[in-house]
Amino acid sequence: MALAAQAAFSGPAAVVDGDTLRVGSERVRLFGVDAPELSQICDAEGAKVACGRRAAQWLRSRVQGHTLQCSAVDKDRYGRLVARCRIGGVDLGQSIVESGWATAYRKYSLQYVDAEARARAARRGIWALGFERPDAYRRARIANSAPQVPPDARCLVKGNVSSKGVRIFHLPGSRDYPAVRINAGKGERWFCSAAEATAAGWRPAR
Repeated sequence: MALAAQAAFSGPAAVVDGDTLRVGSERVRLFGVDAPELSQICDAEGAKVACGRRAAQWLRSRVQGHTLQCSAVDKDRYGRLVARCRIGGVDLGQSIVESGWATAYRKYSLQYVDAEARARAARRGIWALGFERPDAYRRARIANSAPQVPPDARCLVKGNVSSKGVRIFHLPGSRDYPAVRINAGKGERWFCSAAEATAAGWRPAR
């Protein structure tokens, strides 16, 4: 359906994550806000807090049992409607930023910058925690998921150091090979063959 025909819509909402809902049959991304990803962990003086899930819980508690009135602004690359949504005339984007469970998404709008400043000053929600901005968190995940390129294209064997200090090598095609990332700071390295890794004192992955 064309966006113009969907400019205004309403319905009960189900929460997907801290800034995404399903309103009726529509998957909706709240305009101008960016909440922690569901998998995102924040740090509260050394204690780990599942701040992505906390943001989703806050949103769920706010919308449960209510009908949302939304106005579409755009469609994103995932096919979601980007929309401003209200409950009883109250702007939901404003509310979640003011509560401290989302940041103002400056890349797309400055509408909620003042609300973010108030939440930050009052140390509400994520502002009481050590946290990484959601867009930076997503960029880091994408960078970490990109395949590593060895310095020598012939040397594809990954020498990994386990959390217990055990030196293990992984061959291309093995189960854990795609997930293993070489960290030279830990003494990890690339090998050109299993024989070379074994000679250097590394054992094959089980």
